[in-house]
Amino acid sequence: MLKKTCAALLLCGTFTSPAFASEKLTLVLDWYINPDHAPIMVADQIGAFKAEGLDVKIIPPSDPSLPPRLVAAKQADLAITYQPQLHFFADEGLPLVRVGTLINSPLNTVITLDKSITSPAGLKGKKIGYSVSGIEQATLNTMLQQENISLKDTHLINVNFQLSSALLAGQVDAVIGGYRNIEAQELKLQGKDPVVFNVEDYGVPAYDELVIVANRDNVNAIKVKKFLTALKKGNDYLQAHPDASWQLFAKAHPELNTELNHIAWQKTLPLFAKDPAHLDVKRYEAYEQFLFDNKLIKKMTPVAQYAVELR
Repeated sequence: MLKKTCAALLLCGTFTSPAFASEKLTLVLDWYINPDHAPIMVADQIGAFKAEGLDVKIIPPSDPSLPPRLVAAKQADLAITYQPQLHFFADEGLPLVRVGTLINSPLNTVITLDKSITSPAGLKGKKIGYSVSGIEQATLNTMLQQENISLKDTHLINVNFQLSSALLAGQVDAVIGGYRNIEAQELKLQGKDPVVFNVEDYGVPAYDELVIVANRDNVNAIKVKKFLTALKKGNDYLQAHPDASWQLFAKAHPELNTELNHIAWQKTLPLFAKDPAHLDVKRYEAYEQFLFDNKLIKKMTPVAQYAVELR
């Protein structure tokens, strides 16, 4: 009975829509719609955006590198991107400012199926698959240094985003870049019992995985604050009614109604930012320093230039 009631609430809209015309806002996602976007989808489901006087257009990108640059060019109001990428954009001088956080925990991990590897020290002499050069090497090297070894003690292989298949085929002994809520769960569905090392547990500064960026000129637009208010309502409802929210999401996107996505939906719940507007300045400073120390950015940029807390 409770599930049916929750689903009915979702269908009917929990919040009352305003009588006046809604203000249009365009949000470009980082990738196709998936469980990482649950608070956004639920905010839309329950009418939270409409209740704030917003008509939100949610757009999956044709190219995942484009969303922040569309915002920089003022061709979209907001975009979802990654905190690590935000530091690179700041280093480039792009007019992008983080205004909110969607997922405030790293998702990146090192994964292996070799039970003899009980810590990153066990990766010595092993073949490690990766997809993104630069940042993944710096992340892995930091983890290894915590165990008194370095990248030189391993064999890196670019598996071109085929992380799970490379592991399953025995092409590599471990991979870096697999998400704890996706690849780790995918391997379990394949009947495996992966060993997972979270990057932040081995010397890598914690960071926000997914953030929301606006153009610097539009940071203080009222509709941006309204969006964050609605997003919080969406996450609050999601946390209170995860199953009913999933059922409606699966109905709206039947192509995503898979066992893996259902598990990912559940595993990501505790990782969503409870207060999307909150900014942890020290966290951004620490990650900026990490990137600078690893020569991935040319200069240290003050956090205030690329991230704000809107209230």
